[in-house]
Amino acid sequence: MKVTIAYIEEPPFGWTEASGIATGADIDLADAVLRTIGVTRIEHRPTSFSELLPGVESGRWDMNVPLFVTRERANRVAFSIPVWGIADGFLVRTGNPKALDSYVSLAKRADARLGIIAGQVQHDTARASGVSEHQIAVFEHQADAIEAVLCGAIDAYASTALGNRIVANRIGGSKLEAVEHESGMKGKQQKPPPGAFSFNRRNSELIQAVDKALRSYLGSPDHRARMAGFGLTHNEIDPALAG
Repeated sequence: MKVTIAYIEEPPFGWTEASGIATGADIDLADAVLRTIGVTRIEHRPTSFSELLPGVESGRWDMNVPLFVTRERANRVAFSIPVWGIADGFLVRTGNPKALDSYVSLAKRADARLGIIAGQVQHDTARASGVSEHQIAVFEHQADAIEAVLCGAIDAYASTALGNRIVANRIGGSKLEAVEHESGMKGKQQKPPPGAFSFNRRNSELIQAVDKALRSYLGSPDHRARMAGFGLTHNEIDPALAG
């Protein structure tokens, strides 16, 4: 049995090593679960974020690495049960020159520009928080958005708080820093949005098998140990287990 899973270059969730091998937290989780259900051949297909949904819809591959679950996306693809819950954050130049700690804070500064990957949920979240379209620069790949922050073309790149921490650590604190968003909830803890694998809606057999395996595996000692190797902790895992 062979399954092809598409991924994007977005550490710590997925990336391609110099050797050409795909790795990352989402890749590792997918491989562990697929082997559990009897998959003997796993093919990893690199793609762009904007091609994830069209690709699985048209049958170019069998499943996608986890992405945030939204109603619009659920009308196009079938999602597994959630596998993580992760809040947004900004990647900014060290020192955070414009003191950006939320979409609202960025919206209040007409001179602030925000980078977002095409098709990602951060675009809608930013607009809903008052960020205007002329403040937003859309990129196809994460690497291009990061370079834009480094060279000053944009002031912040919006992605997951976890992913931004990993990127900042890899590049070095002298250039970039990750900023977690202020919740604005006055002490109330807001549950982070869930992410899940996605499939062609007609592939019910694979969906059901993956969900069954995930229910047994998520939160297990082996799962937590594997994810810890990529920087995911109970902060990202437990929200998915809460249902």
